[in-house]
Parts: sequence; structure tokens; C-alpha cells
Amino acid sequence: MYTVIGSSQSRAARVLWMLEELGQPYEHVPANPRSPGVARFNPAGKVPVLVEDGTPITDSTAIIQYLADKHGALTFPAGTLDRARQDSLTQFLLDEFDAALWMAARHSFVLPEELRQAAVKDSLKWEFSRSQATLVARMGGDFLMGGQMTVPDILLTHCGVWARVAGFPVSEPKLEAYLKRLQARPAFLRAMAR
Repeated sequence: MYTVIGSSQSRAARVLWMLEELGQPYEHVPANPRSPGVARFNPAGKVPVLVEDGTPITDSTAIIQYLADKHGALTFPAGTLDRARQDSLTQFLLDEFDAALWMAARHSFVLPEELRQAAVKDSLKWEFSRSQATLVARMGGDFLMGGQMTVPDILLTHCGVWARVAGFPVSEPKLEAYLKRLQARPAFLRAMAR
């Protein structure tokens, strides 16, 4: 059985949702970053951590891609053109959405107060908005890759939730409709209820 360490209010939500979609049993330890016990599994004190057979795996994207590959679901096979397109979309989302939201979080509450630069958030919101238009042009259908839900769908939906909390507007109607549809999935709702 898997153990997921990290609050559902963090990137651990991605891992919880993936496990719910896969129908895999797991134990959830809702620890916050740098809380007691987290550094035992990740010296940086960051969450999420997935523990399998005593081996910790860190970084939410690495974890969910590992789970998708292991269980043969929510991904295209490695070495295929579809997987290359999927990985390209994953990297785009990490670079353009996750990075902007994380930088805003760092300058809101993560960094020591004397190092925070509140003005950076305006440029991050501008980049986030511009990236939405690029993403919408890449969307393939009901899911980002077309008719099949994949790892990038989990990343984007989580970033959509994070954006709303952080005050980053979703300005593209097609993206807004997509986010509402994915957030209504039963596995997503179960994961967020933790």
C-alpha cells in the first residue's frame, strides 16, 4: 500500500487525486511542509512524498507520472509520439502555470517577509493570463490530450484550484469550463475531501 505525506491543500492533492482515479488503496498523512517527520523522507522538508515499500518518492509530478506508468493508466506509453506530446504539455504546465503560482506563493508567505516582493505578482498574473491563451490553442478535446485523461489534466486542474485561491483569474471561457468539468469528477471530490 502507498503512503502519501502532505496536506490536501498542497501539491499532495495531485497525488491523492491520481490514486483515487486509479482506485489504489493508500494511507494519507496530512503533514505540512517542514513538519516533524517529513524531513525523514525528504531532507528539504517538502511535500508531497509518496512512500512505497519504505522508499520515498518526492515531487508531485514525478510521483503522479510514476503511478500512471506503473498502473498503465492516465498516460501514454513511454517512447511513443503521444507520450512525447504529453510530456511536452506537462513541461509547459509546470513552466507557465505552476511556476507562476509558486513564485507568487513564495512572495506572499513562503519567503521571509524582508525578502518578499509583492509587485512581482502583477507580472506573474500577466504571464498566467497570456499562458492561458496558448494553452487553449493546444487543448485537444474533453481532456488536454483529446479523449483520454492524462497526467497533464491533473496538473492543470490543480493549478486552476490554486489560481482561484491565489487570486489569479482564469480568463479563457474554454479553460474555465474544462476546470469545472474536471473538478466535478468523483475521484477529484474524494481527494479534496481529505
